[in-house]
Amino acid sequence: MPTSNDLPPLNGLRAFAAAGRHLTFRAAADELGVTQGAVAQQVRGLEDHLNLRLFLREPRGLAFTEEGRAYHIAIARAFDQMADATDALRTAPSHVTISVTPTFASKWLIPRLAAFTQAHPGIDLRITATERVSSFHADGIDLAVRQGNPPFGASLRADLLFEQQIVAVCAPHLAEALNTPMDAAGIAEATLLHDTHDLWPQFIKTVFGRDVPTARGLRFNQTTLSLDAALAGQGIALANRFLVQRDLRAKRLVQPIEGALSGGSGFYLLSPRQGSPSGAAHVRDWLLGRARDDVAEAALRPNDESNLPIAEP
Repeated sequence: MPTSNDLPPLNGLRAFAAAGRHLTFRAAADELGVTQGAVAQQVRGLEDHLNLRLFLREPRGLAFTEEGRAYHIAIARAFDQMADATDALRTAPSHVTISVTPTFASKWLIPRLAAFTQAHPGIDLRITATERVSSFHADGIDLAVRQGNPPFGASLRADLLFEQQIVAVCAPHLAEALNTPMDAAGIAEATLLHDTHDLWPQFIKTVFGRDVPTARGLRFNQTTLSLDAALAGQGIALANRFLVQRDLRAKRLVQPIEGALSGGSGFYLLSPRQGSPSGAAHVRDWLLGRARDDVAEAALRPNDESNLPIAEP
């Protein structure tokens, strides 16, 4: 396999390619922005390197030797391929891979992807939904959204997306059948939808000031599944308010219980402090901007009627 030491000088190849296109050193010099003497010298150096003649110097210009004509076809093709590869590299979309939890993906990120694509059409965003801890280097991850508490490591930048604010939600038709807003007696008889975070005991004690024994429940290994069950009217689920804010605004879900569980683990956007692709910074800024918009909207409309349980007729 040829090494870099076996290859002719690049300047000589460029001069030869240009001279072969025009068959004069003067026109090649004009194309390359150098002197005619420089082109002639570079071509002569290439011929010395190859130990053969590429051009015949004639009174009216240049003429290819047999070897020079065949060599020029190959060199011109090589320069064209390099130009095509460079153009493709410049126009190729920037690839950014983000690892998020399934619930964050389905309830917050995916509904906003159209806005992201419109804002950044040149970025190819690749989404990996998983609950497991990912390695930025080993898994090829550029950004990650995880629920937890800092510090996450000295090599990582952690930006807060949302504080934890857990609310209870259910389908409107289920709320119509319940005595809402629910009290401790009502929650004791309701079907509660549990996920792996198992925040119902803590939520009940915070909202009602005491432990309340519950009768029934369904358990899921992901919050997104418990929310799907809530949307289907199967019971009452717990979720971060910002993950269900769109469903509350659209009245696909309502809050049958007044109060919230605040504090605890927030949602953080994680990224390596060094080595991230240029597009990752644009994705990070966009995500943080959308999160700030959601927080500001919630602050401006804390008592939006779509958050309230349906009143009894």
